[in-house]
Amino acid sequence: MAAEIVNPRSDIPTPGAAGVNNTDEPFDPAFALHRGGKMAVQSTVPIRDKDDLSLAYTPGVAKVCSAIADQPELVHDYTWKSQVVAVVTDGTAVLGLGDIGPEASLPVMEGKAILFKQFGGVDAVPLALATTDVDEIVDTVVRLAPSFGGVNLEDISAPRCFEIERKLQERLDIPVFHDDQHGTAVVTLAALRNAAKLSGRSLGELRGVISGAGAAGVAIAKFLLEAGIGDVAVADRKGIVSKDRDDLTEVKRELAELTNRAGITGSLETALAGADVFIGVSGGTVPEPAVASMAPGAFVFAMANPNPEVHPEIAHKYASVVATGRSDYPNQINNVLAFPGIFAGALQVRASRITEGMKIAAAKALADVVGDELAADFVIPSPFDERVAPAVTAAVAAAARAEGVARR
Repeated sequence: MAAEIVNPRSDIPTPGAAGVNNTDEPFDPAFALHRGGKMAVQSTVPIRDKDDLSLAYTPGVAKVCSAIADQPELVHDYTWKSQVVAVVTDGTAVLGLGDIGPEASLPVMEGKAILFKQFGGVDAVPLALATTDVDEIVDTVVRLAPSFGGVNLEDISAPRCFEIERKLQERLDIPVFHDDQHGTAVVTLAALRNAAKLSGRSLGELRGVISGAGAAGVAIAKFLLEAGIGDVAVADRKGIVSKDRDDLTEVKRELAELTNRAGITGSLETALAGADVFIGVSGGTVPEPAVASMAPGAFVFAMANPNPEVHPEIAHKYASVVATGRSDYPNQINNVLAFPGIFAGALQVRASRITEGMKIAAAKALADVVGDELAADFVIPSPFDERVAPAVTAAVAAAARAEGVARR
């Protein structure tokens, strides 16, 4: 049974709906829940008397510090380092709100941190940085890294997020994971594996179309190709990302080389004709005739929040499996299914990084949780399924050992 959660700062006034202390404003439960923040630091050891104090702090702590100075790897055993993740953002792409700045991002980062704890048993600390410069962000995180066992990059706008992640991975020997990219990709692959299984097809038989060439769209495309999908095309606001376009960024040029083996040009609607899979991570609305033009038994994963690119009622007319990013419809593609277990597994074996193999193992484990319950409205488990985090954790830890990145 979960312990009762008590807000120690309950004396702070609760704002109304407008976020101000105005008694005329209607009560807003969101403000009430966030009052004083959603996190607090809690000791794991008692300090009841002078003996406890002398062990927890001076002089006892000096022995531990000296031991770590002599053998740096002992930091994992005698501090929280191997159990804590830094959740890092610059506030430029926050949860559908866009560039709202570091202070305004904190409620989301606190939320991410408590999801780490609730669903993966991993402690996490939100770090909202007052800079959007790539090198300043990288240098800041590198300097903070000795305190953490891993880094979860969050809500950083594309294309900077790609460069920040790459540079941090090059400079650090702890896992660096941009959840907007890879968490989304892992859960999407898990759902797609089960949708394909339900229809009696393999991933290699499927042609997919992704709407959105931002962080999530790029990562999903690359990950599906790594997992063996037959083909996938990605569309941005100007149409299909293809080699014939001369307006592509460096990231999209690379994407054009990897994707769209069929050589489709033109609009998203053109690409959807005969496609087996639609994956939406962009917002906007896909016209119903375009959905109707997809192959029989197609899958529609319309994940924009709060308004899916294809409304489920329309999607169900033409698709055999429908998924969204919303909790009020079946088959929710929710990153919380992936990132807590991925980090828990990586930290458990003190992995130096998170590999493609570890992410694929996470997706397979997540898909396998569904088991014999597989159905059109159940291709992905609920975040509250207690089997999820242990399954993902174990799979990621095993994959880390197999790939040679585990250090214990």
